[in-house]
Amino acid sequence: MSTLFIIIAVICRIFTNSFSNVFQKQLTNFGENSLKINFINYLILSIFSIPIFFFCNLPLYNKEFWLYAIFGGIFGALCNCFMVMALKRGQLSVLAPINSYKSVVSLIFGIIILGEYPDFKGITGMLLIFFGTFFIFENIKDIFAQDIRYRFYALFFSAIEAVFIKKVIIISSVPVSFAVSAIFGTIFSFIILNSTKTFDFKIPNKILINKYLFLALNFGLMTFTTAFVFKNMNVSYALALFQLSILLNLFFGWKIFSEKNLLKKLAGSLIILIGSTMIILTHHI
Repeated sequence: MSTLFIIIAVICRIFTNSFSNVFQKQLTNFGENSLKINFINYLILSIFSIPIFFFCNLPLYNKEFWLYAIFGGIFGALCNCFMVMALKRGQLSVLAPINSYKSVVSLIFGIIILGEYPDFKGITGMLLIFFGTFFIFENIKDIFAQDIRYRFYALFFSAIEAVFIKKVIIISSVPVSFAVSAIFGTIFSFIILNSTKTFDFKIPNKILINKYLFLALNFGLMTFTTAFVFKNMNVSYALALFQLSILLNLFFGWKIFSEKNLLKKLAGSLIILIGSTMIILTHHI
């Protein structure tokens, strides 16, 4: 696979991830229900992914494929659900750096499950992430706020989802992985929405329709390019590059949502990025 295509995919993934977060937060600011946003996003994606089933080979009789696809859909729906809920309550520039804690979580699970203890670089990276957090939050008590907890839930479910997505890609292909992710994401996000009895059938106005379409476009591109990069690039390096979206989210939080303390958050984000990259590139998560 051409290196140029991989670089383009990485850049596209970084930008579409940030744009997705912006549109998700804008929709919540318009008063849209977080769970409804999650469902409609997946619904639009599933509609546009239907042609993939006619042009790609679907491993219909592979039980492992369907098992991984179903669990990927469950954890994907949960991840995006908590992400939107976090964005509704918190600042984009604060929530974005939390994604770097994924490397800390992986490090901890590596110790518990695999008996892999971090070296000096790994410990230093973890300490840098914790240190950078002091710059991001106005108060250390903010770490226990509801929006931060929701962001950690999203991070946790995202890490699990990634495992199942990788399995689906190995068994089938990137396009098929994208399509089944959209279909099962729609099913399980509707189940989550319906269980809360908050679903309404009001037709959104033109502005909201455009926001939903742009969200689905960016989220879809993010999902597809993530799968493409994972298939063609060392996952550890890809994760390190994806962290650059933190800086983009920081800029959007300041420019679009008028969030304060840009320089302080930038300093914290850079420290967190360095720490996260040290862990990821050292331990090949």
